[in-house]
Amino acid sequence: MTLTDQQLDRYARHIVLRDIGGPGQARLLQSHVLLIGAGGIGCPAIQYLAAAGVGTISVVDDDEVSLSNLQRQVLYGEAQIGQPKVAAAAEAVARLNPDVQFRPICERIGDATRPDLLESVDVVIDGSDNFATRLIVNDLCIAARAPLVSAAIGQFHGQIGTFRGWEDDAPCYRCFVGDAHDPDDCDDCATQGVLGAMCGLMGSFAAMEAIRCLTGFGENPKGKLHIFDGLKPAMRTVNLPKDPECRSCGG
Repeated sequence: MTLTDQQLDRYARHIVLRDIGGPGQARLLQSHVLLIGAGGIGCPAIQYLAAAGVGTISVVDDDEVSLSNLQRQVLYGEAQIGQPKVAAAAEAVARLNPDVQFRPICERIGDATRPDLLESVDVVIDGSDNFATRLIVNDLCIAARAPLVSAAIGQFHGQIGTFRGWEDDAPCYRCFVGDAHDPDDCDDCATQGVLGAMCGLMGSFAAMEAIRCLTGFGENPKGKLHIFDGLKPAMRTVNLPKDPECRSCGG
């Protein structure tokens, strides 16, 4: 792929990075990232992926913009209240970067979700709010052999990991969380609260990890979980083992 003069100017700060360069930017322009959720994590991730020139961004979300979203979901304003989030996100991406094709998918992930949702997808970012959705997405990613960047937030804390469970030496998301929980349960920011800036931090982190998967810069992230404590603040990284008995990726 040959970059146009306008693209060389727009993405110049990527192109001068030795670990991305022109070939890496060309890969971004030809890549497809699927986001699960256009909420607190999805909003900043969408912004940075669009600004980076990811060629196709698909977003799955069946929710509408509400006033209480605006404290942390920075793609939206009061004018979008009541509008489907994927429609509002499409408008924002069109303003941010005309190079990007945006695909809004106004539906909810469930048992009936078809594997072809991941057709042509290079990386998936999951910012959903319950284990049931996350585990379905995990299984879809394993079947499609698509890297899964999973990010989560709660109050003043966040965590993120990149999962490649189809590989013999890499855990999947189910290896991490297991099955000993209510799959519909997750901390609810409506009752627990969440620092808006923490959403920005983890959503941007998720975009960076997706770009890492697409361009190959830096260290291989598989099997690593990054945990951020905003109260200290501090971050630590733990290595996750593959569960040989995992019913998603084991044996």
